[in-house]
Amino acid sequence: MRPDSVRLAARVPGWLLTAAAVTGCLLVLGAGVYALIRVLVVIAPVVLAVVAALLLSALLGPLTRLLQTLRLPAWLASLLTVLLLLLVLLGSLVLIGVRVVSQFGDLRRQLTAGAGRVHELLVSGPLHLDARQITELTNAAERALRSAIPGPAAAVSAAEILTASVLTLLLLFFMLRDGPTAWQRATTLVPPSRRARVTAAAAAGWRSVTLYVRGIVVIASVDAIGIGIALIVLRVPLALALILLTFIAAFVPIVGATVAGVIAVAVAFVTRGPTTALLVLAAVLLVQQTEGHLLHPLVMRRAVRLHPVVTLLAIGVGTLLAGIAGAVVAVPTCAFVYHAVTGYRAAALAESAPPEPPDDTAE
Repeated sequence: MRPDSVRLAARVPGWLLTAAAVTGCLLVLGAGVYALIRVLVVIAPVVLAVVAALLLSALLGPLTRLLQTLRLPAWLASLLTVLLLLLVLLGSLVLIGVRVVSQFGDLRRQLTAGAGRVHELLVSGPLHLDARQITELTNAAERALRSAIPGPAAAVSAAEILTASVLTLLLLFFMLRDGPTAWQRATTLVPPSRRARVTAAAAAGWRSVTLYVRGIVVIASVDAIGIGIALIVLRVPLALALILLTFIAAFVPIVGATVAGVIAVAVAFVTRGPTTALLVLAAVLLVQQTEGHLLHPLVMRRAVRLHPVVTLLAIGVGTLLAGIAGAVVAVPTCAFVYHAVTGYRAAALAESAPPEPPDDTAE
């Protein structure tokens, strides 16, 4: 380095050099993360299939181990678990489809009457819309519906969804059958000096994901049963479909239950009138308050241990990156990273701690 450069560098404050170095490192890391995200977006169906298989294996792993205790081979226990999952999913869809077809005539009449109630509310309600504005809103709704009709792009998306679903089931089978063996082989790639720490980190992260998936299934079931009872008692059409929607929406923490509740209230208003809609709203609020003040603290706090602000930010980022699928996997991903880092640090501290002196009092 030239003497002038040395003198110029000596005049630069140390904090500024540190800030420049940190900024450069952050820019490089940001570029790397951006490139990784772009690659993941290109192979999004594969990534989502892997994540879905991991979450399902965390949920269904105990069932596979239970079948293995009955002296079934690992491959047969895993296959029966996957077939049971398929039976539950396809059975639910068939049951809902049959109910929708059987109620189609009554549902059409109720929707027609509900459209009249909505028109009267828009005209004589607080909005005081005129005929032209209502026509504009109707045309906008028709355009949105027309744009949602399947076309070539939708067919490609459907093919990708089907491919990702088949890949998920295949990956789930192999994860249930070979999960522990594959992990043991993967740890051989880690240097022996770090192997114990990595194993502890992965075990802590996987335990948090397992507890999260089981907890969210319990919460989703309670939401679906609570709101479903109200829908069935009040004879709201499409009750089974709304129950399934409530169960699935609960996998998006905080936001999903609210969206499902709004849809249930809207369907009740259109098909059964404002009184039924208010009763459904009361049931939704009761179930959500019970979930927020009782179930989440008891079931999810031990598994996730994330602040609600972190949860909301994770859901927002996941939604921006991958839509609904990103919102579903955002919270368990954050929980895994947090607990993995915590487990790694705990294992490192345990390794660096001095050995305890022998206890001579036992002699």
